[in-house]
Amino acid sequence: MGGRKVTYYYDPDIGDFYYGQGHPMKPHRVRLAHCLVTRYDLWRHLDIVRPRPARKCDLVEFHSPDYVDFLRAVTPGNQEELSAALKQFSVAGDCPIFDRMYQYCQIYAGASIGAAMQLNYGRADIAINWAGGMHHAKKAEASGFCYINDIVLAILELLKVHSRVLYVDIDVHHGDGVEEAFLTSDRVMTVSFHKYGDNFFPGTGDLGDCGLAGGRGYAVNVPLRNGMDDASYEGLFRPIMTAIMERFQPEAIVLQSGADSLAGDKLGVFNLSIPGHGRCHAFLRAFGLPLLVLGGGGYKVKNVARCWAYETGVLLGVESSMSDMLPPNDYYEVFGPDYRLAPTLAPAKPNQNKRETLDKIRHIILERLRNLHPPGVSFHERAPDALSWEFVAETGLGMATKARGGDADADAVGRGGGGMDTA
Repeated sequence: MGGRKVTYYYDPDIGDFYYGQGHPMKPHRVRLAHCLVTRYDLWRHLDIVRPRPARKCDLVEFHSPDYVDFLRAVTPGNQEELSAALKQFSVAGDCPIFDRMYQYCQIYAGASIGAAMQLNYGRADIAINWAGGMHHAKKAEASGFCYINDIVLAILELLKVHSRVLYVDIDVHHGDGVEEAFLTSDRVMTVSFHKYGDNFFPGTGDLGDCGLAGGRGYAVNVPLRNGMDDASYEGLFRPIMTAIMERFQPEAIVLQSGADSLAGDKLGVFNLSIPGHGRCHAFLRAFGLPLLVLGGGGYKVKNVARCWAYETGVLLGVESSMSDMLPPNDYYEVFGPDYRLAPTLAPAKPNQNKRETLDKIRHIILERLRNLHPPGVSFHERAPDALSWEFVAETGLGMATKARGGDADADAVGRGGGGMDTA
């Protein structure tokens, strides 16, 4: 494993949260991924941490206090009384009010903030939070199944120690909330590979969108068409990311690993395989920088679980030892009919990405990057940590719990709760 210290955030309650009948977002997928992580014995190589829930003071580092207060107050029982606020904060439709919604946000946001602190303190080289990656949430607006933008909060934490942070988004949807948050900053470079056009959500992320004011040139958008396959994707990802690493010279990397770019996703239109998706992780891991890896989209639950379990192995450097035949587990029947870790996924769409178009996109982006220089950062007083490190250490929330890995998994997979639709 090359001596890399990998911290893995997981809360066994995460699978109990339920967006509602028929909603494509199912937090239960994180529990399935964790089940595979433990059954492959990956937990033996991980420092497993149960996150400390984020507090209001943590969330308002980015989000508006009124918006956070609303999320704390609203429930399925009182939402009609708060109809004006529902409209004001865009909480309706694809962002429904569900039971314990605020607690759900606290868990996944607290994990991402804590993971960033682990990297800041050198307690981890790589930190994983598959429950995070909610890249669409805005300062005072829910969007695209996302209420709190844990990515922005984690990046703000990383910026307290690191001069430059690179954000890479491989979700099929544009990472609009994160790009918007840092649109005028030259200390955060946002890079998004996503489907663009045909009124595909969220409708942003054109090739010409590259940041504003002092942040001009520090947003990179790679707009793609339906049917993107492994070879075409890698032909863009590797040269673009290589150039960005050379020109921007980040000190830390955040990777949003939305699995809806896999073939066969219920909302996705790409044809990536699980190993192809994982090669993005392997490529970025090889640079040896502090790396925060988050979840994101992904709506065919069994494929999301397989993908994130496999990528946990990639980040540990042990994926080649993971049997393609899944080990026995409490959700084994969910993974039929193939019962494999990385089955051949049926293409969702024909590949509409013409080679000449991809060559043009790559050329335009690489030419822009030639003129980019890593920004100098003037001396400033370091902002206080989101959490007291003494508190984290005393409560054990920042300490290794791998000795309890098997018991933690047994507790997690043994629970029932909402969101059991695993299609």
